Amino acid sequence: MDSTPLIELRNVTKQFGDKVVLDGLNLKLYDGEALAVIGPSGTGKSTVLRIICGLLEPDSGEVLIDGKPTTDLLHNGKVRLGMVFQQAALFDSLTVGENVGFLLYEKSRLPAAKIRELITQTLEQVGLRDIEDLYPARLSGGQRKRVSFARAILTEPGVEQACVQVLLYDEPTAGLDPIASTVIEDLIRNLYQGHNACIIVTHQQSTIRRTADRVLLLHDGQVRWEGGIAEIDTTPNPYIQQFFAGSTVGPIQ
Repeated sequence: MDSTPLIELRNVTKQFGDKVVLDGLNLKLYDGEALAVIGPSGTGKSTVLRIICGLLEPDSGEVLIDGKPTTDLLHNGKVRLGMVFQQAALFDSLTVGENVGFLLYEKSRLPAAKIRELITQTLEQVGLRDIEDLYPARLSGGQRKRVSFARAILTEPGVEQACVQVLLYDEPTAGLDPIASTVIEDLIRNLYQGHNACIIVTHQQSTIRRTADRVLLLHDGQVRWEGGIAEIDTTPNPYIQQFFAGSTVGPIQ
């Protein structure tokens, strides 16, 4: 693992109205790792992802790529980001194929036939076939999630080799039954093998344990614990103990 973080948030703060969501947050993602960002609802987990991918700007602090400050992570030459939103965020008026290939249709100069070929290949990579012409309303929740995965990983030929691939997942198994969750968790691990790093925002225990290498727990906008998956069951940290026990007694109120 390189000693320089691939992505770093340094002393980042973010406030919405009177509510301080992130309070001097420090986060590091290294090339080659899967990081789970966990914590109770409303503690700023999704805000972290939106700042990383440029949908939100921090009130203060720095966002760095490969040790260098940046203001445009989505178009940085070092990193190619793919975002999987909590509710899939598909365009209901577009077909599955049009959703998956949206960026290529809008930005690339590839022929439509080549884009459709790439769409078919990418959908097969996430376990979906012959659904390109369906609309999102006809898909199950798990299928919609997998379509959003396909959209996140689809790249123009040549771009993938030139960049470090980072996937950002916002509650990827929320609202799914245990079997569908297992399918999505397996998919995250399989996709991670072909990409360089990922961040998974989640509160599901199975997702944390089955997809991540390292865990960072947030509460009140600050990091309260950070460590490896193997340390979860042995650490005396009261935040981790309360979170994984699901107890109402502890520092998380």
